[in-house]
Amino acid sequence: MTTETAILAGGCFWCVEAVFKDLIGVESVESGYIGGHVDNPTYKAVCGGDTGHAEALKVTYDPAQIRYDDLLDIFFATHDPTTLNRQGGDVGTQYRSAIFPQSPEQEAAARAGIERNASEWPAPIVTTIEHADTWWPAEDYHQNYWEGEGQRNPYCLGVIPPKLNKLRKSFAERLKAKAGA
Repeated sequence: MTTETAILAGGCFWCVEAVFKDLIGVESVESGYIGGHVDNPTYKAVCGGDTGHAEALKVTYDPAQIRYDDLLDIFFATHDPTTLNRQGGDVGTQYRSAIFPQSPEQEAAARAGIERNASEWPAPIVTTIEHADTWWPAEDYHQNYWEGEGQRNPYCLGVIPPKLNKLRKSFAERLKAKAGA
C-alpha cells in the first residue's frame, strides 16, 4: 500500500483530529504545528500566538481508498472556512483555516477544493494555501485527545460532537465501521 500525506489546519487540532480519525482510508492522524518561524514549538508558545504556527493535523491516507479531494470536502464541511484566524471561541493566527500541500498536485487540488466548496458558505472562504515547511508533532498528550481527556473537557464536548454529527450525516459512507455500532 502506498500512502500520502495531507496537512490541514481548521482551528483547534483536537477538533480536526476527531473528524478525520475514523475515515475509511485514513491510516493515521497526528496533531502538530506548521507554518511558523520558531523551531521546536510548544503548545504554550503556539497558543500565545507569537510563533506563527497553526495548530494542524497531518493525515496519512491510502489514496486508493480515499481521495485528497474527499479529504478537502470533509475539511470544508466540518469547520468554518469563512472566519479569518478564528474557529468559534478560538481566536488567533494559530487557529487559521489553512491547507499545506505536499505537492504541486495537492496545491492545484486545494485551489479547486476552495472553488468547489465556495457555494456552500454564505461568506467568502478565507482558507489559505501555505508552503508546507517543517512539521512539528504536538506533545504526546495532544494525540488522540478526543478519545481520552477530550470527552471530559467542556470545550471539546461543546465543539466536537456537532462536527462529528455533520460528518456522520454528510459523509456516512466514508466512515469506518465501529465495533458494536
